[in-house]
Amino acid sequence: MATLQTLIDNFLMQKRIAVVGVSRSKEDAANLIYKKLKSQNYEAFPINPAAKEFKGDPCYPSVKDVPGGVDAAVLVTRPEATEKVVRDCAEAGVKHVWMHRSIGNSVSEEAVRFCNENGIAVIAGGCPMMFVKPVDFGHKCLRFVGKFAGWLPE
Repeated sequence: MATLQTLIDNFLMQKRIAVVGVSRSKEDAANLIYKKLKSQNYEAFPINPAAKEFKGDPCYPSVKDVPGGVDAAVLVTRPEATEKVVRDCAEAGVKHVWMHRSIGNSVSEEAVRFCNENGIAVIAGGCPMMFVKPVDFGHKCLRFVGKFAGWLPE
């Protein structure tokens, strides 16, 4: 079984990343992650079934609808939605999933189990913004706390 640091490194090596759960009505975690990935030259694709466009970019209803597919997906969804999204990821051939966890929680134990049983490398918790460089002050603090508390790698 891969270490958390290996899962993080492998996730961040992917270049085509879907961000599931972007919001048109508020600046939430998914929106910030999308913006950060784009600023660091990732091909980021916004996913929201209720939106046609997001910040001037085409928005897709599902990871299955992104032309050319994606290598990875960040999920910023309710746990019950996460369970459907990981099934969509499997159908679309996505091999890396990061379930965001902070104030809102995307982690579903059923979805984690599904990923493990279907060959999808899964990170269940935390935020990619703690690792995508340059890391902002707030996420540096979160990363420090995570290391101190033992839920993040050194």
